[in-house]
Amino acid sequence: MALGSQIVTFYEGRWHEGNAPIIGAADHAAWLGSQVFDGARQFEGVRPDLDLHAERIIRSARAMGMVPKVTADEVLGLMEEGAKKFAPDQALYIRPMMWSREGTPGIIDIDPDSTGFALCLETLPMPEPGNFSLTVSPYCRPRQDMAMTEAKAGSLYANNGRIMADARARGFSNALSLDIDGHVAETASTNVFMVRDGEILTPVPNGTFLNGLTRQRVMKLLAAEGHPVTEASLTVEDFAKADEIWVTGNIAKVMPVARFEERTLPQGPMTTLARELYWAYAHGN
Repeated sequence: MALGSQIVTFYEGRWHEGNAPIIGAADHAAWLGSQVFDGARQFEGVRPDLDLHAERIIRSARAMGMVPKVTADEVLGLMEEGAKKFAPDQALYIRPMMWSREGTPGIIDIDPDSTGFALCLETLPMPEPGNFSLTVSPYCRPRQDMAMTEAKAGSLYANNGRIMADARARGFSNALSLDIDGHVAETASTNVFMVRDGEILTPVPNGTFLNGLTRQRVMKLLAAEGHPVTEASLTVEDFAKADEIWVTGNIAKVMPVARFEERTLPQGPMTTLARELYWAYAHGN
């Protein structure tokens, strides 16, 4: 799926223009979904936390049982090299990927040493704040004993996709999804924060969702400014009573929520501060 009009792909030792074919029809990943990825950003001439994204793709691959054929430093170097093929101010989505080509004689499990690697960079504008809305999904997040939730695995995104599709069919941008105990986990594609009576809260990582890199960065930046974030088991009712809500992720970084269900929300002071702090950090200030 091409996201942008300009694409470069690193595969098998060289750069390719466009949406290069990288997975064969008989590859294990094409058949049984044994693929992991990561997503980083370039915007306004900066690429924040690129090293952390390079490290996470290695962790995700190992969590799935793969033997990575590149190191985190090599992934980082290729991401930097690929970004230089675009204008410095071009907004990019930077996506390293690994997958299994072969299964073991038992077929379903992977051959750890058959790992493929590619890196895709695409032009993708940064979404602007304004009309981002949330509803609540009828679909839950799997527990860590139900799915490989510790990896950023492509196989998890079928569930994420139906969460998003249901939300958009009902006129919303995204949706809160719950764990099987009824607590808010995240949205289909982002971590989520709320503010109530001046306190900033976010769902406690419980193994059902990724503790996102942008999430962690925003929490550190807010704490350094004297605004610690409380990780807690939160319900839909908590979000219904929130004064502010925002989401964090690699596509938009920090996005204010303008509407939760049928309630309009302002872009409040903590949301504004979180966004300003992240942008200042990204630009080295």
